[in-house]
Amino acid sequence: MADAFPDPIDLDLRLVQCFVVLAGHRHFGRAAEALHTTQPSLSRQIRRLEQQLGARLLDRSTRGTRLSEAGEVFLPLAGELLRSAGQAMARARAAAQTHEITIGYTRGLVITPAVRALRQAEPDAEVKTRLLAWNDSRSALLDHRVDAVVTRLPFATDQLHVTVLHDEPRVLVVARDHRLAGRDSVTLDDIAGEPIPHVRRTDALLNAYWRMDPRPDGRPAPDGPLVEDLEDKHELIAEGRAVAVGPPLDHATGLHPALTTVPLRGVEPSQVVLATRAGDGSRLVAAFRRHAEATLTGGQTRVSARSAVRAKNSSTPQPGSVGL
Repeated sequence: MADAFPDPIDLDLRLVQCFVVLAGHRHFGRAAEALHTTQPSLSRQIRRLEQQLGARLLDRSTRGTRLSEAGEVFLPLAGELLRSAGQAMARARAAAQTHEITIGYTRGLVITPAVRALRQAEPDAEVKTRLLAWNDSRSALLDHRVDAVVTRLPFATDQLHVTVLHDEPRVLVVARDHRLAGRDSVTLDDIAGEPIPHVRRTDALLNAYWRMDPRPDGRPAPDGPLVEDLEDKHELIAEGRAVAVGPPLDHATGLHPALTTVPLRGVEPSQVVLATRAGDGSRLVAAFRRHAEATLTGGQTRVSARSAVRAKNSSTPQPGSVGL
């Protein structure tokens, strides 16, 4: 026999969102501005939420606003509640729009053959493409802004299904007048003392990977300037204040005109992958995966890329794909 329904829950998610924003700002004026409302209105909304919960969430004083003990407990749960609600809405919309697919990709990667093949095979489907920031692939998938992404590892792959497409060599990015510019190739020893920037808006895994930190001998990578985004890093390199390790971009795909690249020997290549949400049963997503495997992979690089991923995972994946 089915369990009885729980008691009705009277909780307005709009009020929960107001509380989360206010908790982030700890200031009614700034929170009201972020929510495009007024302070009195925001105060009323917070009081309504406290009434619904039966608990005081904020301590207000002349010194400012801070979370009460109940507020500290409720805040992380409120964030999870909003994320779950957003995902539930996105998944419902996606299920109702099975004739649509949005394919993301990051700069320097070509998806045209697979997209063209999907459009030819599914003429009634609406196939859209979207250029993503280099560190936005996972978020774009889990937020349902895209349904599939062709991008580069590494990034956190829990909740995702990842198909390795091919290996891609890593290169050294330097200013055109740098002492290493124009060489046939370089090694990590050649840049042992060269500063490499940190990008603020990325995770530690991605930062460490592209900074080659630590080096194979265990030494930390030389510290470099802290920058906000990829374009800021390129500007620093162009000024001669740093170097960087990156994918083989050219000037048509995002490389600063004052920069050049040099092949980097002795380091493992990066991996270009197709990522989708784990458990996504969309017919169009499955079709795009087939076309991507058929058109965006090649020969020996495809085999070596798969082997590298298999070595990292204890489970045995299906040919050409891994559920990470």
